Order: sequence, then structure tokens, then C-alpha cells
Amino acid sequence: HINRKGAEHNVTVDCKDELLLARKELRLRIKSFAKDIRTKYIDVPNTTEFAIMFLPLEGLYAEVVREGMVEELQKEKINIAGPTTMAALLNSLQMGFKTLAIQKSSGQVWKVLGEVKTEFVKFENLIDSAQKKMQQASKDLDELVGVRTRKIQKQLQNIETLDQDLTNKIL
Repeated sequence: HINRKGAEHNVTVDCKDELLLARKELRLRIKSFAKDIRTKYIDVPNTTEFAIMFLPLEGLYAEVVREGMVEELQKEKINIAGPTTMAALLNSLQMGFKTLAIQKSSGQVWKVLGEVKTEFVKFENLIDSAQKKMQQASKDLDELVGVRTRKIQKQLQNIETLDQDLTNKIL
């Protein structure tokens, strides 16, 4: 038993009762702070859908964990962190946000690659078409040079050639 002296009279309080009252008060305060944090700082889509309540003393953090409030607060979108867990929690969040950014970027990369693939198919079709036209032009040129030249030469075979000086004068 603890003898407590009040302003008006002496009160004897059982330690267990005192402890239970202190735990109850702690629970109420933590829940109140969690509610304040949730209403003031969570504003989806402008913020994350959760917040972190930093408990600056390891003993306080351990007591909240011992009371089983971690899961209870997480249901209300509030995570708790103590001095030793805060850095780890922040590092985890940073890695998560980086991963999310990479995933978003990779989606854009896949979109660009899809567009490039579509354009490459069009480019390939144009190259095939140009190659066919060049082959046809080459074939036509071969025919013109080969077949037509021989036909013209055959027609001109019986005509005598003039010497260069006379040809120059005529032309």
C-alpha cells in the first residue's frame, strides 16, 4: 500500500489499482493522440493513408506494445515507432516509395517500348516495300539495258558506222 497525502486528507491506494488506472489513462491518451494525428495529418490522396506516432521513450513504446495497442492503432491507420524502431521504419518506407516509383517508371518504359515496337513494324513494312520497288526498278533497268539494248543493236547491225569526224559534224 502507498500512503498518498492529498491536499485535504490522507488516501491509501492499492498499487495494483494505481497501476491499472495508469494503464487505462495511458490507453486513453494514446488513443486520443492517435485520433488527433489521424484527423490532422491523414488526407488521402494528398498524404499517405497512414501516419506514424513517434513515442520518444523506449519505456513508453514498450508499454504501448505490451498493452497490445500496435494492432489496434494500425486498424486506425496509425503506426507507432520508438527511438530504436523509427529509423528502421523510415528506411522501410523510403524503400517502399522508391520501389513504387520504379514500378510507375517501368510502366511508362513498357508503354514506350510498345509504341516503339508498333513503329518498328511500320518501319519494317516501309523498308520491305521500298526494297521491292528497288528490286523491280533493277529488274526493269536490266530489261531495258539488256533486252532492249540487244534489240536495238540487232536493228542497227546492218547500218554502217561513220567515222568520228563525220558523226561530230552531223550531230
